[in-house]
Amino acid sequence: MPREVWSGRRATRVLRARRLALTVPSLASAGGIAWLAALAYPAGVSPLAWAVLGLFSVIMAWQAYTACQYAYGLVAALLGDRAKSVLERRSEPEAAKGGPIGAGRTAAVMAIHAEDAVAVFARLRVMARSLAEAGTEDIDIFVLSDTRDGAIAAVEEHEYARIQAWASGDPALPRIRYRRRTENVGRKAGNIGEFCRTYGGEYAFMIVLDADSLMTGATMGRLVRLMQESPRTGLIQTVSYAAGRDTLFARIQQFAVRLYAPLALRCLETWQGPEGSYWGHNAILRIESFAAHAQLPRLPGREPLGGEILCHDIVEGALMVRAGWEVRLLPELGGTWEEMPTNLVDLLGRERRWCQGNLQHLRVLPWTGLHAASRWHLLVGILSYGMLPLWIAFIGAAAWQAARTGDLGLLAYGLTGHGAAAHALAALSVTVLALPKLLSLGYVLAAPERRASFGGTRSLLTSAALEQAAWVVLWPVLTLFTAGAVVATFFGRVVRWETQDRDDRQVSWGEAFRLQADAVVVGTLIAFALALVGNAWLALWLAPLALALLTSPAQSVWTSRADLGRLARARGLFLNADDTAQALELAELAQIRGLPAPQAMTHGTVHAPTRPAPREPAIWLAADEA
Repeated sequence: MPREVWSGRRATRVLRARRLALTVPSLASAGGIAWLAALAYPAGVSPLAWAVLGLFSVIMAWQAYTACQYAYGLVAALLGDRAKSVLERRSEPEAAKGGPIGAGRTAAVMAIHAEDAVAVFARLRVMARSLAEAGTEDIDIFVLSDTRDGAIAAVEEHEYARIQAWASGDPALPRIRYRRRTENVGRKAGNIGEFCRTYGGEYAFMIVLDADSLMTGATMGRLVRLMQESPRTGLIQTVSYAAGRDTLFARIQQFAVRLYAPLALRCLETWQGPEGSYWGHNAILRIESFAAHAQLPRLPGREPLGGEILCHDIVEGALMVRAGWEVRLLPELGGTWEEMPTNLVDLLGRERRWCQGNLQHLRVLPWTGLHAASRWHLLVGILSYGMLPLWIAFIGAAAWQAARTGDLGLLAYGLTGHGAAAHALAALSVTVLALPKLLSLGYVLAAPERRASFGGTRSLLTSAALEQAAWVVLWPVLTLFTAGAVVATFFGRVVRWETQDRDDRQVSWGEAFRLQADAVVVGTLIAFALALVGNAWLALWLAPLALALLTSPAQSVWTSRADLGRLARARGLFLNADDTAQALELAELAQIRGLPAPQAMTHGTVHAPTRPAPREPAIWLAADEA
């Protein structure tokens, strides 16, 4: 048997074994929870009890799967290189010697639509300088504008002229090109597709960037070299962490993602293997294969579930896998960032858009030829939103049952029950609910360098406790809002995809009350119902839920304050690696944009990152001067 055939079969067996290692514990945990729930709280002939039992079993099955992901990710992380792909081992700095090896040029493409042009070109300036310093000469930068507003387009052209003037003085800087479409066919996917048709013949690879993306030149060079060395790989997706925002809400989220994402990402990379997913930005792809196989059809039927595919990236990745190309994930590459909504109101708006886009994938799932892993990627996105209405239905039905019987039952996960089955149910339920965060926290605490990246043990533990407290009050608001978006989508409400507000933005009291009035109304109704029922234990159990909904406008206002975020950082709270060991590119971006420059903090000592002074600073004006 040829060596490559044997190696391929072995890789297939290993991948199947890894997937079973996640599937079997997930199913066993879910089945055990359902069995214990039925033993501890038999439904009998009551339709309400059956509804509560069914909803509880489905929801906890999802939680069990999530917990098993983190347990799997921890094992894979502890195994180190033995659990990593060959591509990932090649991507590590000590293995990635030299830059690209010269097989074709690369286009770094940033697609924009009515964005803050000053901020966009500031990021491009940082990336251009970083590419020059990395000695990468075969990467060109493109700005692909879909802006329709003439005034915004004029600012884009003005900023492009300024960056051209800046780059003209240094031949080491990459070529920067700008193009604006007059017909915005297909939104971002159509914009990228048109680039492939127009310029694809000049380039072998394309690094796809969003308007808020930032990537170092060294990382771009390593991605290009990996693609050149891996002729079967059609796409490599990196992990870009949110950074650069200062509102309290943004800092909490940036801290939480840094703390909790690594184990889940390690699990994802390990079990998906070469059948990965595409997240639409901060990734490199092979233009020829992408152009040939990732063209998107219109979905049948009317919007919102039909029409143009909104969340197109994951579908494009699935089509490339279907065509036989490898789609890989590099969860620890580093040197790549993005930005995130800086307040609760903007996050809820983004969740509404993503909800509709993911639910559209119900019509993608039946496509012929898709691999099982690709269908699972699509299904996970659907279920992540579909579970939220089930949560609300479960809490409502279980609270109704508790009010009728005087027993919290499954609403308390067995914590207030009696007998061995109830005690076992409580232990298993609390375990699957708490395991993801506990394993992530334990993994960081186990290594001095990981603890230091979060500002040390004390800062990490205090920040994790405060983040959990914030999550307790944010979760009901997010769940209620997003569940409403799910229901509205199935009732035909079409969401407008507008430009995101990416800067630190403080929400006014008027805006918060106007957009979150439904949460306040629901919280008031819950409080009123609890007062009428008169069950002290039920009232105590649901009081945090009612309080969170009643105070949701205040949450939006107070957490959107940048001064509170900066105060938290000054007190050593919600620190992550971008604070304690800040990359020069992030510091330079803050300097160019005139933002308060974050200072790296380690064990109470402040270290300000330094970089040579910008050349020709006069051509870069503040945003209010543009």
